[in-house]
Amino acid sequence: MHSQNRWTGILAGVVLGVLFSGAIVWAGILEPIAGPTEAGSQMYTLDQIYHRLNNGLEVPKKTAFSEPWTGPGGTMHRLDVIYDLIGERAPVPRTGQTSTVPINPAPAGSDGALQRGVAWPSPRFTDNANGTVTDKLTGLIWLRKANCFGSRSWNQALSEANTLAAGYCGLTDGSTAGQWRLPNLREMQSLIHYGFFSPALPNTSGLGQWTEGNPFEGVISVNYWSGTTTGASTGHAWYVDLDYGSVYFDVTPNSHRVWPVRGGQ
Repeated sequence: MHSQNRWTGILAGVVLGVLFSGAIVWAGILEPIAGPTEAGSQMYTLDQIYHRLNNGLEVPKKTAFSEPWTGPGGTMHRLDVIYDLIGERAPVPRTGQTSTVPINPAPAGSDGALQRGVAWPSPRFTDNANGTVTDKLTGLIWLRKANCFGSRSWNQALSEANTLAAGYCGLTDGSTAGQWRLPNLREMQSLIHYGFFSPALPNTSGLGQWTEGNPFEGVISVNYWSGTTTGASTGHAWYVDLDYGSVYFDVTPNSHRVWPVRGGQ
């Protein structure tokens, strides 16, 4: 009985030591590769993870940890609070702007100076070599050919997107009718890079402006329909102008370009 109690006490001490240390490995590996100064073994504290989720604060990984002298007190962020933050947030990505033309550097307090929002991955896009391009920021899969259908009314655009399948528009991805659709307004806007114009679209890396085939084909600096109608009338739908990234609405019988997408939540 004494032996059992001794091992129970040791186990409880180990668990408490892990919880109060304030450090976890932000990866699937529980054991560090080497000391905390080695690449791949550096870690984030729970406090750092909390603030990254709560306000987007970016901080470097810890390369050294000190044993706390006392319990964490009021500074500790419970795991269930951090877990809830992951589920509650809808992170807003950065606009891509880093300066305010013709003022460079950007004025203090402007978007170009602050660059708030979720950082874009680099490379931003992946050409899947099957007629599709994956946006690594949103997870959306876009048709590589951005002008396969020409100009269409909104209802025609819906039909063209909904019936798109492999064998059309250069697709060899095995997709079937019903998997593609018109992007909603937010999805269409997610492509915009507000540091550029004509078109306001990034290239594969996400660091430069789009050029033909990098990664999309046939992009035109004109209006592209979204699948979102206005709140005032279903006879009006929103579109995004790829020249400057502007957003407007138009009556649905008018014609604009079509850029199908698939995937998303």
